[in-house]
Amino acid sequence: MSDKKTIEVGWKEYGALPDLGVDRIHIKIDTGARTSAIHTLQNKPFKKNNQLWVRFTLAPHQDDDDTTIECELPIKDQRTVTSSNGQTTDRIVVESRLVIGGQERLIEITLVCRQEMRFRMLLGRQAMAGMIVRPDRSHLTTKSKGKKFP
Repeated sequence: MSDKKTIEVGWKEYGALPDLGVDRIHIKIDTGARTSAIHTLQNKPFKKNNQLWVRFTLAPHQDDDDTTIECELPIKDQRTVTSSNGQTTDRIVVESRLVIGGQERLIEITLVCRQEMRFRMLLGRQAMAGMIVRPDRSHLTTKSKGKKFP
């Protein structure tokens, strides 16, 4: 992983999740959330080499559930998460590399249906080490238009 120099991020950014085959995903930076979350259509736990894994369908593009990526990762944990509206749900937690602002870091991500939400991924506080959040700005880490991310 790269060093964790301080980077500035806006309230929304683009990032990549190379372990999941996602080269670009729109992310809401949410200092009110503890854990990051990503939109999945299906989650199916299974055993592989005596370890719990999860097979899930990821839909990384907003308003597009037809473009999907099939993923498999070891299950790191299962947690009860309370949403901003007070609703609790049990969620599977996985780990994946996130590339944002030229940095790569290993983060925890909960798998959840975010179909009704504006962003397919939410970045929580646990993943923000070394980040300064500028809530009045957006896309501070994105390269100029016309260039491929990251």
